[in-house]
Amino acid sequence: MSAFYEERVLRVHHWTEDLFSFTATRSPAFRFENGQFAMIGLMIDGKPLVRAYSMVSANYEDSLEFFSIKVPNGPLTSRLKDIREGDTLLVGRKATGTLVADNLLPGRTLYLLATGTGLAPFLSIVKDPMIYDRFERIILTHTCRWEREHAYRDYLRETLPQDEILGEMAAEKLTYYPTTTREPSEHTGRITDLIQSGRLFQDIGAAPFDIATDRVMICGGPDMVQETRSILEARGFVEGSGNAPGHYVVEKAFVEK
Repeated sequence: MSAFYEERVLRVHHWTEDLFSFTATRSPAFRFENGQFAMIGLMIDGKPLVRAYSMVSANYEDSLEFFSIKVPNGPLTSRLKDIREGDTLLVGRKATGTLVADNLLPGRTLYLLATGTGLAPFLSIVKDPMIYDRFERIILTHTCRWEREHAYRDYLRETLPQDEILGEMAAEKLTYYPTTTREPSEHTGRITDLIQSGRLFQDIGAAPFDIATDRVMICGGPDMVQETRSILEARGFVEGSGNAPGHYVVEKAFVEK
């Protein structure tokens, strides 16, 4: 049996010259938890060329959606960026990843801290009705260089709060906090700087990180991940895993850098 499902590309959307997303069919046998990733890719010269991609779609949806950067001369993305409706996408049969709610201790506020395409697993998570039962408030931050890179902004601000099933919960509990680092915007600055200065908490009307009540998921560039880990661990936060739930979790698998 092949290690991959062969799925058919349904839609491709180019957000900017550097960012795109794509949706494919989903085998009924493919199972995952919201926040996990799978190895996906293309068959090139008779061999599978794959990388880790988090699912944007929730685990109850009939199709699979992914969010990607276009890496110049990247072995996979230089080809993946040209896929079209009807093309074949390889999807690994086993999903995995640390960004799942069960890897966290119970808490009241959940922070989802993303940079760039690190937003993907958190889109899956905020579509999960169970996450709104687990936490009283969810803060989703998305840091990009430019405002135009805030993919899914309209979905988070307008579509999700109007969703027939999730809308009321999302409108009440979810706060979306986009920031930019290379141009002025509603919120300007690296998320780690905004955490350290206290500006993030001031803007959202919350107290600084509290180990008793706050839980954190992190997905993004290596520098942001390491800095955020240091900030949390200086406050006593312990990293969680499937074997031992903790105060925060980090996704260590990255799409092409």
